Amino acid sequence: MAWMSQEKKQQIAPNVKAVLKKYNMKGSLGVRNHSTLVLNLKSGSLDLIENYNTTMADKPKSEYWTPAKNEMSLNPHWYDEHFSGTSLEFLEELFTAMNDGNHDRSDIQTDYFDVGWYVDVNVGAWNKPYLVI
Repeated sequence: MAWMSQEKKQQIAPNVKAVLKKYNMKGSLGVRNHSTLVLNLKSGSLDLIENYNTTMADKPKSEYWTPAKNEMSLNPHWYDEHFSGTSLEFLEELFTAMNDGNHDRSDIQTDYFDVGWYVDVNVGAWNKPYLVI
């Protein structure tokens, strides 16, 4: 059963903050529903939304893809397909830091899901757009 506590978050936070500082990004780390580690990116030097739109526009069109505008949620399983360049390097380091100590023994064939905790990354918010600085 997925479980994330404030204590675990405090153990993970220094590594996440180091990655944010390295790429000049600002965000806040939190815990949602005792199961999910959430990072809300507020601003930064990387234009993640533009990189996502450009990278996805170069791929064959999909009926499920629409360009992001002011905010977006990242898919932790497919970010490597949706980003490129420095943005991809940042996200690889970020997700590695956020999953430090996590496990995934899920078996979708038997409808069995076992993870240490879930990870969410949001770029901006519906009421406060992501700012490129």
